[in-house]
Amino acid sequence: MSRSAFDAFDGLDPLVDLVQALKRLPGVGPKSAQRLAFHLLQSDRQAATALGESLLKAVAEIRHCSMCNNFCHADVCSICSDTRRNPGLLCVVETPADLAAIEATQTYRGYYYVLMGRASPLDGVRPESLDWPKLSQRLDDSEVKEVILATNFTNEGEATAVFLTDRIRRMALKVSRLARGVPIGGELEYTDPSTVARALLDRRQLGSDPE
Repeated sequence: MSRSAFDAFDGLDPLVDLVQALKRLPGVGPKSAQRLAFHLLQSDRQAATALGESLLKAVAEIRHCSMCNNFCHADVCSICSDTRRNPGLLCVVETPADLAAIEATQTYRGYYYVLMGRASPLDGVRPESLDWPKLSQRLDDSEVKEVILATNFTNEGEATAVFLTDRIRRMALKVSRLARGVPIGGELEYTDPSTVARALLDRRQLGSDPE
């Protein structure tokens, strides 16, 4: 929102800063950011205070799991600490939200690796800029036999999958991809659990079996 829109609130720089901060959230445009800011300040200042405190605490305390790269509070997350899971399976996803989408299906009992991004040449993120060395180390230090590529079926997700397939197969590991139960252009975070579960169960192998 332009500064001129706040002529009626001359001198309220904190309000301008709040709207600008809210605009950085995904799916929040100028008008939505203004409505949220006004609501928090006018109707629910207690919630605004709690939100601010929660954000500060999360930024200060949430870290990346040393094994899977997911968000966690300790050095190793609860999933990686769960010895009941199948050590032969590693599912690679783009974001923590995608991991949560797969966990919601209650059909996958292997481990994960979260890329925290995806290849996007238009945004200057080339496949080579993904943290492949960390994932490679994770594979070297584990009992993984099959890597399930659960990147999204977007152009960026497919480019990421192609890049990872080439690198992983050089390590003589089986590589599979989610089946097309997830629609082309779809993202796991917004796909219903039953569809994600079907895609996971019907995953397809990429290339021939490693010798």
